[in-house]
Amino acid sequence: MIYFDSDYMEGAHPEVMRRLMETNLEHTVGYGEDPHSANARQLIRQACQAPNALVQFLVGGTQTNATVIDALLLRHQGVLAAETGHINVHESGAIEHSGHKVLTLPSHGGKVDADEVEKYITSFYSDDTYHHMVAPGMLYITQPTELGSIYSLAELEALSGICHRHNIPLYLDGARLGYGLAAQGADYTLADIARLCDVFYIGGTKVGALFGEAVVAPNPERLPYFFELVKQHGALLAKGRLQGVQFETLFTDGLYQKIAHHAVEQAMRIRQAFVARGIRVAFPSPTNQQFFVLPNELMDRLRKEVSFENWGPRGESETTVRFVTSWATTAADVDRLVELINS
Repeated sequence: MIYFDSDYMEGAHPEVMRRLMETNLEHTVGYGEDPHSANARQLIRQACQAPNALVQFLVGGTQTNATVIDALLLRHQGVLAAETGHINVHESGAIEHSGHKVLTLPSHGGKVDADEVEKYITSFYSDDTYHHMVAPGMLYITQPTELGSIYSLAELEALSGICHRHNIPLYLDGARLGYGLAAQGADYTLADIARLCDVFYIGGTKVGALFGEAVVAPNPERLPYFFELVKQHGALLAKGRLQGVQFETLFTDGLYQKIAHHAVEQAMRIRQAFVARGIRVAFPSPTNQQFFVLPNELMDRLRKEVSFENWGPRGESETTVRFVTSWATTAADVDRLVELINS
């Protein structure tokens, strides 16, 4: 079998594993206060052009979202997000469990529209009874989105402007941020994200690390007492060096960008093969996630040798599916998939 189910099926990039082995018997203090974590923080600050940024390592995406959102919101506030947003669909109510409501907005290919964000906030405060309702306390977006789309620089600037005019933070979930930065047509940089977002995280779990996400707050005052809150959420790893070594490796010699570009290149090959076969693209995506509407006959034939996900229930004659590449996807695996598509 060849696998295109997700971008966290493998362990870690060989260079990450090599560095973990090389440093395995070092004696360092815990909780991310070691030299490797300090160097990783500095490398991330340099990449973001945010020299004073708070950088805190957490283990996984849902844990990170729950902790950051809890840190940013007051008790009576909720978080605005696209109805397709990860916190609304695939986190088992983690945000609601922390005492905050997800306030959903229409999804436009996975993205929120700036005008609709503006309208939601202004309409909320135009209601004389707003004191009795959950207030929109922040905006959550994903880059790339759950449907593989990316926000342009102009869209990010518009959303940032709206949030800052209304004095609410903009938080970007970057679980797949590497693939978003490597996407064809991406016109923004990591420094742009740091300039426009109050808090964001750089995903490691899906982009070459064994585990780990790096939360970045360009202005540390946005996340006061964040270390303590991470601890309260059970998200503080005692062997914090393990995260530091991984991000130190990923942000040395451009490895994070290189492996993300590889994944996107392989995803484009898959898309080209399906399109050439006359298969309809379900959601246009320039990233490592690709969505197609497959005739069930072709889908069932491919499944004999290829593993991929249905994106929703099986249809009567055709089904929407998702193929995902990663840093570990080989050209040989894509070659074989292309053969099967054309056979």
